[in-house]
Formats: sequence, C-alpha cells, structure tokens
Amino acid sequence: MFLSLRAEVEDALEGALSELDFPTDDLGIEEPPDDVESVLASSVAFRLASEAGAPPPQVAGQVADEIDVDELTYVSEVQTQGPYLNFLPSEAYFGETLETATDDAYGALEDRDTSVVVEHTSANPTGPVHVGRARNPIVGDAVASLLDYAGYDVDRHYYVNDAGRQMAVFTWAYETFDEEDLDSEPERDRIEYDLVRYYRKGNAFLEDGPEDEVAEAEAEIEAIMQGLEEGDEETYERVSEVVDQVLSGMTECLERLPAAFDEFVKETRFMRNGDTEDLVSRLKELDEAVYEEDAWQLDLEEHGIDKKMVFLRSDDTTLYTTRDLAHHEWKFENYDRAVTVLGEDHKLQANQLQQTLDLLGNDVDQLENVIFSWVNLPGGLGMSTREGTGVDLDDLLDEAIDRAREEVEDRLDDRIRDDDLDDEDVERIAHQVGIGAVRYDIVSKQPTKAITFEWDQALDFEAQSAPYVQYVHARCCGILEEAGFEPREIAAGDVEIADDLDAELLETEAERDLLETIGRFPAAVDEAADDLEPHQIATYTREFADRFNAFYRECPVLADDVDPELREARLALVAASKYTVANALSILGVEAPRSM
Repeated sequence: MFLSLRAEVEDALEGALSELDFPTDDLGIEEPPDDVESVLASSVAFRLASEAGAPPPQVAGQVADEIDVDELTYVSEVQTQGPYLNFLPSEAYFGETLETATDDAYGALEDRDTSVVVEHTSANPTGPVHVGRARNPIVGDAVASLLDYAGYDVDRHYYVNDAGRQMAVFTWAYETFDEEDLDSEPERDRIEYDLVRYYRKGNAFLEDGPEDEVAEAEAEIEAIMQGLEEGDEETYERVSEVVDQVLSGMTECLERLPAAFDEFVKETRFMRNGDTEDLVSRLKELDEAVYEEDAWQLDLEEHGIDKKMVFLRSDDTTLYTTRDLAHHEWKFENYDRAVTVLGEDHKLQANQLQQTLDLLGNDVDQLENVIFSWVNLPGGLGMSTREGTGVDLDDLLDEAIDRAREEVEDRLDDRIRDDDLDDEDVERIAHQVGIGAVRYDIVSKQPTKAITFEWDQALDFEAQSAPYVQYVHARCCGILEEAGFEPREIAAGDVEIADDLDAELLETEAERDLLETIGRFPAAVDEAADDLEPHQIATYTREFADRFNAFYRECPVLADDVDPELREARLALVAASKYTVANALSILGVEAPRSM
C-alpha cells in the first residue's frame, strides 16, 4: 500500500503545483522524522520559495490548500510543519495494508518484463573458497534475490576462468605429480581440498625446482594455453577434468550459504565458438589500439583511464579481460541488464572493460557493477590460495554453527529438558542461526566498506543481528501456533484470518507503528532494487524488529481479557509481521526459524 500511497501523494502534489503554476519536476518527497505521525513528507516548499517570492512555510501552506484530501484514498490529512508538508495515512491505508500483508508473497513486486543476469562469485577454480572472498557470493546472491523479488526475471551466473595460466599450471601439476609427491593430507574430505594440493605443489616446483625441469614444465604449460587458444578439443578436455572437479567441490561449499547458480559460463566457450578471435580483430581496428612491449593494447588515457589494457600477447594468446569482453557482449545479446558483483581489486579492470565495450559500440547502460570491499577476520589473516594460507569459508561456517549451537543450548536448556525441543531441533536452529549470522552480518554493511567479522556481534541475540531479527519470526510463529494454526498452514501462507477485520481496532501507537512499517516493505524492496543495495533490506529488518518487539511488549494477543475482535485484529497483525520478516530475511538469504 505504501507504493500506492506514494503514487497518490505524487499525483496530488503535481496537481497542486500545476494549479499554482509551479514547476513539477522535483516534488521533494522524503520520509518524515521519527517523531512525525505522517508516512510521507515533502520539502518542495524549499525549492519553490524563491520563485514564489515567499518564505517556505507560506509556500507549504499554499500547496496544502490546493490538495483536496476528500479525493484521496490513502491520505487522511495534509499538515504543514514549517516548510514541510506531512501526509497522514487514512484508515483505508491501514486496512488494506493489513489485508494484503497476510500473504506469504507479500512484498513481491509486479513482473517488470525485464531480464537481468547477475554474475557473482566467479572465483578461480583453484581450490577451496576462502573467507576473504565470502562477501561476493553473499552480496551477489542477495542482489539477485532482491531483483527477483522486485519483479525482474533473474538468472544467476558464475563465470568460470578455465583458460588462464593458473588453470594451465593446475592441469600440468595434476597430470605430473602423484599422491606420494604431495606434502600433506587433504584438510577436508571434499574434492577441491584434495586437488588443491597438486596446484600448490606445482607452484612450489615452478619456484624452486631444477632449472631444466622448470623450463620443460613451462613449455608444457605454454602448450596447454596455446591449445585452449586454438580450440584444441583434447586440451580442453584435459583442463576441464581439473576445472569441473574443483568447481563441483566449491559449489558444495557455496550451497551451504546457500548460493545457487542457474548457469556456470566457461570463458573457453567464447574462445571455442570464435567470439574472442572476432573481438580481437575488432579491437585492433580501434583508434586506441597500439602494439607496444610485444603486446596489443588499448590506450585509454583520453577516456580517463591511465593504464593501458593488454588484450593480446605476442604469442597470440588472449587475456582474461579479452575473453570477458566477448562474454559481456553475449550478455548484452541475451539480457536487458547485466549486473556484475566484483571485489575492489577488480575496479580498474571493470572500468577498462566498460570503456572498451563502449568503444566497440555496445550500450553500456545495460551494465552495472556492485563493487565490494574485503571481509577480514580479527588478526588480519592472509587469503592466498596459491600459498595455502588463510581461512576457508567452510571453516567459518562450521565455527558459526558450533557457536550458535552453544548459544542455543544455553538459552533453551529448560525447554530441552521439558522435551519442547529435541536434539534435532537444536541442530536445525544452530544451522539457521549460525549461517544466518554470517550472511546477515556481511550483507548488512555497505559493500564499499571493509569490514571485520566479529563473532560477538554477529551472534548477539539482543543486538541488531540476524538472531535478533530471526527471533521475531519465531515469536510470530509461536503466537500463531498457540492460537491454533498448524505450522504447515503458517509456512504455506494458509493462515485464514476473519474477513471482516477492523484495522481501526489497532489504535495504539505500537500497533500503528508496526502496521506502518509493514506497509513500507514493498517500497523498501523497490528502492533497494533500484540502488542494487540489499543492505537497505537489512536496515529495514532491524527497524521492523524494534517495532514488533514494542508491539509484543505492549499489546497482548491471546490473553483472556483481550476482546475477541481485537484478538483477531492483532492475530492478523502478527501474521502480517511473520510474512513480512520472513520475506525480508529471504531476500538476504537468511533462514527464518519457526522456533528458537
């Protein structure tokens, strides 16, 4: 309903400004301060004061006088407060909000008939996923879910680097060394942990091995790279044997978050089908193309990029960026929009790629990047796969589950003894809370800011963390179950509340604040999707949790002395709260526990 109310306010303001012969290009609509009862405010009087030749408060009064609230459905009153116009919600607004929010699809926006490909993670298949890269799948998956919820047709892609030197080294090492040549046992019983030992062994050999043997190895590595460049099927199959195995293990790790993909797009696709070769020919024709230092490069200085972009080596092998250019042109042909989630270390490459795509005649307005900074653990541990140091994402998730289990067992000890929760329940909650805490803590921060993951903050049930928000959902489920609804009905959105509910019965400040916050959820989805900022949804969930907890403290739902009609209205508010918070957490990739 908030989106409908906003549209109504926009129409009313445009009509009023037109009547006063004022321009309507900027309506100054914004959220009011917390101490103001309105749902929306407008600061348009500031902009119009000089044109009107009157102080802003006087202009605000003139505009308010031109708005006939009797013609509005969702606005009951327009008040002026100094230079601001405040729009107060009507009973119809609250009533329709309560009715529409008691649905398990609440907050999902209408189909926009626009396709979007979201590329994220795309870590090189050289070994286990490390904590330093964890922000990419977490933010990327949330961006994709947010766009999906906002009405876009979304595909989630993982772009696989299977053609660079790293994979040639990995393939050579895998084919050269035996198990007895390796220095250690796998750190975990999964394929990428097994095979990464070959990669590490190969790099160590290339650095410290006998000179003649290293030269022989380098020749073989170069032959693998050349074979891929030429589209040699045998070479492709050799490399794919390594890539596919490692990627399968990495995928298992990412599924724990979870982060799922619709397609794994290999860069060799664009080498084998001729796209990269065609692209190189077109790049050479550009005015910016130069042959310097034994390589073809683009001089992009006139376009504000002071570092040349190499796109073809002297041995006629392409680079990752060259193949990524072909990849992006493929995206443009198949999707209306392309969103790429990238670490800050790829910012220069992203700028070069976008400028080059523009020079090649592509509509680069289709391309949007979400740049994120790093996740650190206390102590500043390194994250190098090649050296075999750092903290694996699997280890972080295991630790999160273990810590969550301890916290849950401490908090629920009495209930466990009463058999309300068994060991299986505790394990389920530990997984939901532990992994949810990791995801929420990471996605809730602005992506451009580096963050240090702190256990005490992430798993604090009292602070504004994942458990704090998840507990709201568990409380909603508990109230609904106590009222007689089956868990299956609640989960499926089959909570049937009386048809003749009167939202006017929800008249306390806590009830109105909660209902108003529920009403804003679709608008929060819309704005966050426009900005590609899922952390806005996390911010919304924290405010929502505060509002629900105030309602929970002050407004009993099932107490014997609560009037039956008020009981039904409050139950509807609880059901609306349940679906709102569940759907908001779903966008963030955080599970909503039925009990905690």
